[in-house]
Amino acid sequence: MSDLLSIGASGVRAYQTALNTVSENIANTGTAGYTRRTTNLGQVTSIGSGINASVATGSNGVTVTGISRSADTFRSLAVRNAGSDLARTETAAAWLGRIETSLTDNKLGDRLTSFFSAAQTLSADPTSVPARSVMLESATSAAAAFTATGKALDTAAADLDTASRQATQTLNSFGTALAKVNDGIARSQKGSTNAAQLGDQRDQLLEQMSTITDISTEFDDLGRATVRLGGASGPVFVAGPDAGNVSYLKNDEGAVGFVVQRTGTTSAVTPSGGALAGYAEGAQKIVAARDTLNGIATDFTTQVNAIQAQGRDLDGNPGAALFKTGDTPTSITVALTDPRGIAAAGATGGARDASNLAALLATRDPTTGSEQRLTNMITSNAASLEQRKLVGDAQGAIRDGAVTARDSGSGVDLDSEAVDLLRFQQAYQASSRVIQTARDILQTILEIR
Repeated sequence: MSDLLSIGASGVRAYQTALNTVSENIANTGTAGYTRRTTNLGQVTSIGSGINASVATGSNGVTVTGISRSADTFRSLAVRNAGSDLARTETAAAWLGRIETSLTDNKLGDRLTSFFSAAQTLSADPTSVPARSVMLESATSAAAAFTATGKALDTAAADLDTASRQATQTLNSFGTALAKVNDGIARSQKGSTNAAQLGDQRDQLLEQMSTITDISTEFDDLGRATVRLGGASGPVFVAGPDAGNVSYLKNDEGAVGFVVQRTGTTSAVTPSGGALAGYAEGAQKIVAARDTLNGIATDFTTQVNAIQAQGRDLDGNPGAALFKTGDTPTSITVALTDPRGIAAAGATGGARDASNLAALLATRDPTTGSEQRLTNMITSNAASLEQRKLVGDAQGAIRDGAVTARDSGSGVDLDSEAVDLLRFQQAYQASSRVIQTARDILQTILEIR
């Protein structure tokens, strides 16, 4: 009789736990980072007596052997890798877009064209003071556009520095959180609900970390994660309850890098995926754009001033410098204030001579001229940006597919949960009936006289 009661009681307890697990699955349908859980049930066994003393016999009830997560390590890895690739491409594309905006918003190309067009107009009548004023005004506009474009690229570089530092801070916070989760996993009973919850948190943190930089993970027997940054050969960032600290560095040439400090050791990190790799690529592109723009600005001002110096102004005086450069090659101002000072004539020409303007217009070379070099730079950046967008679209589809594949095995399916809910309810009711039957039998025995 006591066996019958214990069998029924074990069933009630076990199926109550199973129902709670199903209820939790249903309640977390669509919850990000939640992995479907299953209650593992087993028979209660006992050891027979007498000659069968060493033989285990079953049918003595049911017990909960643990709560398992329907997680797929390989599918989760595929999601992390796809997310890391996508984050790098999207981040790099964002900064290529920022470069494009910096190069085009101030209409530098249009201002250069206006300057040379004004020179062309003045060459038709070199004695026209109004035409000289227009050319001087267009020179001022070109100088201002160079300055604004250079400052826009400098602002983009500063913003990238800020974003990179924020990304490393976020990565550090994830590392600290993962170290705490590792410690919690070590303290939790394996197969418990708490261990399953910590497993969900661990996997979600790993997925978030992978969008910042590519990571390599290893799991011990307890389920704790060891994380390396920058691939399998990179430095350890998190191991057990200990986490390192990632820092962002930048040298005088504008090249960026990352280091991780852990247990008193500083190691370089070379990310090949995630936002950090995108920031490194973006910084490289900004530096290259700045160098190219500096070269265009230097050649433009040098050529114009040299041509000015070899000609004569409207009053027959040697031409003075038209442009003045400040701290950077793109910090350009107009040094000439009097439109009569534009050296339109050659060294031996008269007031109506425009040969020096012809020399100026000759610098509009279709391959090496300032306008064409600027156009080439903008076109090249736009092509890179478009390529990144196409790659990003493909990588986004790959990531979506990886997420779908992972969730198909680890996500909650309400139809399956409905079946389990009905099955465990019936099992719970059956166990209750066993207890009721045992009580009725016992009551009948007690009433026998």
